[in-house]
Amino acid sequence: MSRRALRTAVVTTALIPFTIALSTVPTSGGQSSMPRALDAKDPITYFIAEGSGQTGYRSSDRELALWALEAWQRSAAKSLRLKAAPESLALIRLYWAEPNGGEYGEMRPLIVGGHRGAAVYIRPDVESLGQDIARRARGDMLLRDSIVYLTCLHELGHALGLAHTRDFRDIMYYFGYGGDVVEYFGRFRAQIRSRNDIAAVSGLSDGDVSRIKAIYSRE
Repeated sequence: MSRRALRTAVVTTALIPFTIALSTVPTSGGQSSMPRALDAKDPITYFIAEGSGQTGYRSSDRELALWALEAWQRSAAKSLRLKAAPESLALIRLYWAEPNGGEYGEMRPLIVGGHRGAAVYIRPDVESLGQDIARRARGDMLLRDSIVYLTCLHELGHALGLAHTRDFRDIMYYFGYGGDVVEYFGRFRAQIRSRNDIAAVSGLSDGDVSRIKAIYSRE
């Protein structure tokens, strides 16, 4: 598969590297509309679903999603507080999607109790990312986990109000601008030696951190 074809297979609205993405608008292929910050006067509640039975899902994937949330929270310092909640009450809800959805990751806006929220859909099946990536991920579980983690990180960034960027260093980078998908994921993979390292190596750039702090800074 050519590099260009791989990008097409992997990118979709915001696919963070492989497609991390979609962002706010479902299955369109183009860039999403500008996301908006959530109300952070109180802790932002979240729910991470079980994915048992979903294609490619591993029980440890919920931990990857949690680590992604924690990475955003750490980067925003005290200006962003997160709290687990039941699904019906959560402003951010993360679900695991099947491969027939057309996107590797997607964020859709929600209204919860009169407040803005977001539903995030992550497809944990790396086989859909193209033969090259799938082959590498099958032989390297840390690469596979890196892909799932970074996809969660990107889509949760949209859920928290961040838009796409043109900077290849950013987790919020939009592959519609070009960029090597394999290099993008490989860059993160090269920084970790064990699965637990994912919790410490955030994957966020200085630009990502500046933007999340800016939109959740307290007066």
